[in-house]
Amino acid sequence: MAEAQSGYNYYEWGFGGGVNYARGFDDLKKQVWHPGGTLNLTYNYSPYVPIALDFHFGTIEGGGLTPATDQFGRKSKNNFLALALRADLQMGEIIDYDNSGVLNVLKNFYIGSGIGAIKNKMAFVQRSNPPGYENHGPVGETRGFEGKDKSTNLMIPIRFGYEFKIYDDYDQVGYTITLGIQHSYTFGEGLDGYNDNPQIFKNNAADQFVQYSIGFKYNFGNTVSYTKLVRNFRR
Repeated sequence: MAEAQSGYNYYEWGFGGGVNYARGFDDLKKQVWHPGGTLNLTYNYSPYVPIALDFHFGTIEGGGLTPATDQFGRKSKNNFLALALRADLQMGEIIDYDNSGVLNVLKNFYIGSGIGAIKNKMAFVQRSNPPGYENHGPVGETRGFEGKDKSTNLMIPIRFGYEFKIYDDYDQVGYTITLGIQHSYTFGEGLDGYNDNPQIFKNNAADQFVQYSIGFKYNFGNTVSYTKLVRNFRR
């Protein structure tokens, strides 16, 4: 337990969750936005460097069964789960914000990254040429619709956002509210369920998805002393 230093101390651990709105960037041109959720356990290396284990769940949906929604009549809906270990770096870790009202606001912006895995499970995927696409082949033709209904892929999240710090009666950050964007790159073709044939489909990028999120975290555990004043007492 650190000695009492008003405004300098922070809690070592945090637990939280959040909601998000997500869409894919994969081999299907038309994408549908879906809500999702996140749970996380955080180790606060410092007040401005949280290291967290994130659990994500949500839906990635794209394509369609009409020429207006997909050129080839492909459609999929992926109810995914993901687990990632990531770290964020807030500006407060690297700037001197003492006696500056502006920098005390800017100190809470962050960037981050990590590594994880996403488990893809298709709630629906079109595996054959549907009616209305006879110009691409007979109805029921499976060429061009190959892929896996279930798969697991490595993923790399890239994060950016802002954390609002809420102080408790001990002048420590008891709670946080975070507004963020996370863009995740996956290694594999599992996000949309299609393993594209390069002779038919142009595919120059890895499957990706983006999440716009709002999160809440409760901090707890041992009290640790930081080298700089965390709370701004300026009025």
